[in-house]
Amino acid sequence: MADLLPEGFLGAEPSLDPDVFVAAGARLVGEVRLEAGASIWYNCVLRADLAAINVGGNTNLQDGTLVHVETGRPCRIADHVTVGHGAILHACTVESGCLIGMGAIILSGASIGRGSVIAAGALVRENARVEPFSLMAGVPARLVRKLPEQTLARHLEVALKYAEAGRRHRELALRGRTPEV
Repeated sequence: MADLLPEGFLGAEPSLDPDVFVAAGARLVGEVRLEAGASIWYNCVLRADLAAINVGGNTNLQDGTLVHVETGRPCRIADHVTVGHGAILHACTVESGCLIGMGAIILSGASIGRGSVIAAGALVRENARVEPFSLMAGVPARLVRKLPEQTLARHLEVALKYAEAGRRHRELALRGRTPEV
């Protein structure tokens, strides 16, 4: 499981639902809350030293994702969100059913509306407001098109697959085994 810093570090400690997966090498620091079914994959860093980080149910943060906050500005990631490898989420809000692409960067104060897709490598500017069901791409991220609400079902399916994969990885880790590919 993850490397957790000593109890009480920074005045708060992570709060993990029993039904979460936190991969070896992941770091959770400070007031990090993980809800049921959340999965935090290899080498992610969630550093809640200045404000809270909340990760919703069945949300997955894939390998190498970085989540940080600012003083008084938490990071809130809702239920059924998929965050691709190497993404950076900084003191932002991501509503339910979103897909954040690999290497995407979401800056402080930004809010990503329900069911939206932030393309791989996109940069969402500070304090940006992304409307629900938007496809955003580029540096800086711009609206490519609106997405049909039916895309939400696919996003939920992906999130649930990762929740199940996290459960399998957790069970194998508890038995001292490494998942086989």
